[in-house]
Amino acid sequence: MQGTLVECVPNFSEGRDKQVIEKITRPIRDANGVSLLDVDMGHDFNRTVVTMVGAPEEVLSTVIECTRIAIELIDMRVHSGEHARMGAVDVVPFIPIQGISMDDCVTLSERYAQAVSEELGLPIYLYAEAARTPQRSRLPDIRRGQYEGMSEKVTSPEWKPDYGPAEFKPKMGVTATGARAILIAYNVNLDTDDKSKANSIAAKIRTSGSLVKDENGERIVGDDGKPLRKPGMFQSLQAAGWMFDPTTAQVSMNLLDYNVTGLHEVTEAIRIEAGKIGLNVTAGELVGLVPLNAMKSAGNYYHNDDLEMDEEEIVQKAISGLMLDRLGEFDSKSCIIEWAIDRGPDS
Repeated sequence: MQGTLVECVPNFSEGRDKQVIEKITRPIRDANGVSLLDVDMGHDFNRTVVTMVGAPEEVLSTVIECTRIAIELIDMRVHSGEHARMGAVDVVPFIPIQGISMDDCVTLSERYAQAVSEELGLPIYLYAEAARTPQRSRLPDIRRGQYEGMSEKVTSPEWKPDYGPAEFKPKMGVTATGARAILIAYNVNLDTDDKSKANSIAAKIRTSGSLVKDENGERIVGDDGKPLRKPGMFQSLQAAGWMFDPTTAQVSMNLLDYNVTGLHEVTEAIRIEAGKIGLNVTAGELVGLVPLNAMKSAGNYYHNDDLEMDEEEIVQKAISGLMLDRLGEFDSKSCIIEWAIDRGPDS
């Protein structure tokens, strides 16, 4: 696939019914000029992350059709899952890959927002590079309160949607769309069923850090009226504690810039912090796809001898060091963006 390429990674609030996801992703499989690179269903999260790449106009029209189907088939009134969520189509980011600028992707997100809000009456927030106020640049800030809190949030003047009605639609919820750089969704599992311990590690490593509290456990507020925070270890990192399954807690992360904070860096930091509280890391998990350079950087870190290695061997070192093969086979040809594009949709 050559020419101008944009990646789109819509997240749908359904991770258990394969027939529903098959119907939602059918437009991608049928589209000309668009390749479906990955469909990652999470049962406990009850969420599916879909990755497509292709020509901008084709990707835009395809994700709009996927949205129509998802809004019809998913009912948020009966949805529950471990992952934070606010709508049937939770988030739709556009990511520049080749021959397209970030500003172009902002325009795509605005066109998406306008189209689905007008046709479906869907309340839409713009986030990341498309955000129109600093308050809306971070997805966790938009999503705060989750689906259950959106009925009050969307009707408040401070959180009026950027597109669509300032009205809560119980069946469909709320959607965020925007433009961003390549994000790596990466999780590290721990040998505990205590989510609070995963949360404590997440607070130490994430950029936003943790709240500062007094001896009574109460939040300390600064002169600006906002709670004080102790910064975390890394920049460009979001993290929280979640449950991978009923017996396994995990540190769930978004690496917003892998050139600033790499996969191996967060893995080793979690290993150290887990050891301090008597825990071990047991597996790594990628949700969606990962850039080749991010894997090569990790592979070079875990390659601790003087032997020269080719690209595939370096990637194998990364897979082993990051424990990506502990939960099952890790298919690098389909999980690394550049290799998945080169392979094509029918390989």
